Amino acid sequence: MTLIEKLENNIRLDYEDGVKLFDLDVITLGIYANMIREKRHQRKTYFNINRHINPTNICKDVCQFCAYSASRKNPNQYTLSHDEILETVRNSSKNGIKEVHIVSAHNPNTGLEWYMDIFRKIKKEFPNLHIKALTAAEIHFLSSEYNLTYEDIINTMIESGVDSMPGGGAEIFDEKVRKRICGGKVSSEQWLEIHKLWHQRGKKSNATMLFGHIESRENRVDHILRLRDLQDLTGGFNAFIPLVFQTENNYLKVKEPVTANEILKTYAISRILLDNIPNIKAYWATSTVKLALIAQEFGANDVDGTIEKESIQSAAGANSRYGVARDEFVGLIKNSGFIPVERDSIYNELKVW
Repeated sequence: MTLIEKLENNIRLDYEDGVKLFDLDVITLGIYANMIREKRHQRKTYFNINRHINPTNICKDVCQFCAYSASRKNPNQYTLSHDEILETVRNSSKNGIKEVHIVSAHNPNTGLEWYMDIFRKIKKEFPNLHIKALTAAEIHFLSSEYNLTYEDIINTMIESGVDSMPGGGAEIFDEKVRKRICGGKVSSEQWLEIHKLWHQRGKKSNATMLFGHIESRENRVDHILRLRDLQDLTGGFNAFIPLVFQTENNYLKVKEPVTANEILKTYAISRILLDNIPNIKAYWATSTVKLALIAQEFGANDVDGTIEKESIQSAAGANSRYGVARDEFVGLIKNSGFIPVERDSIYNELKVW
């Protein structure tokens, strides 16, 4: 059976098929990805009202791709106080945020209780606010620092009010590439194990993939299929988020950013291969708003959220520092021919425009 015949008959594709998908032209891939998207979500495009908070940029790890860490090219170290974080949440709550998204560097000076205490303080003051916090990389870091198991950290997170996990720290799962770009960080198997344990607690998470640096197309397919395998076991992933690598202020020295054609192919192939993860997010902070909207024709059905302030991608050159207003999102999505749907963090629909 040919690849096109498999696509026409909705047959699950394997690794070899996934690699061959990249040989198809972007329009063909878009057609098949959009068929899957419209069957699942019709013309709806999801976003949420959220606030990103990056509490500290002091990091123990040394990742070649990172422009955010103060231990590298960024000499401006900072750690927010709990009062500063709470004041940020208070101000953002006036804008109707439904989620606070807290991720940061691996700071050995702040400590486990520092994280858990701020989660408890946020949840006490804003009991209905969804806390999405601590990547698998951060959980691994805390586990190593305090000689605790992943289960110990996860239990403490849940007790402290964390509702779901973001998908960061996955980068690319291929071990050779991973050693080059983020050696010493959480391994691919550890990342998958942490999310598995989180899912087994009945909790949801997202999954990411950083692409457009030194990885190959084969590496991307391998990464996507490892996520598919875990989703077959747990069903715990809400969304897959292909993150476009930002080329500035890091040590990988990638001369040219990945092309829009390659980005759209990767979104489409993600949608085609991931038959068991419901949502594909075109995270506008890494792809730009315009390309994220175009990606809605290539399998994506989500553009993330308003963010308000973002420090990690913008440190590497992304135009995402000050977010996008809700009404602007609604207008952009409508003008792109889609139906804007405000969602909560686990994809319950809150309002349809």
